[in-house]
Amino acid sequence: MKLTTIGKLARKEHRHKPGIAEQTGFPSPATHYLEPTIDLHQELITNADATFFVRMESTEYKHLKIHNDAVLIIDRSTPALKGKLALVVIEGDFSVIRISEGNPTFTLWGVITYIINKAV
Repeated sequence: MKLTTIGKLARKEHRHKPGIAEQTGFPSPATHYLEPTIDLHQELITNADATFFVRMESTEYKHLKIHNDAVLIIDRSTPALKGKLALVVIEGDFSVIRISEGNPTFTLWGVITYIINKAV
């Protein structure tokens, strides 16, 4: 398995807050439909200090629904419970496994919380 990118998330310094439109003339009928954009960091990440993105360059994990160029969101603070997917180190190499009682000896790197695959 080859990891191309691994990195820590930076804290978001500025959060967009929708404001009230300032009227300079006739009010726009669309001002009732102002909505904030979807922030994927806010939706998908619970602990930013312990969350990492990893891009996979491998086709060996298709049985786990992880395709080539998938982005894994990994939380190192999430407990490794039976049935969860995890990024582990086995004999010095990274690997993705589903945690069960019969797993070989491994070093847990983090629990996979989300898998982002391309649509096509």
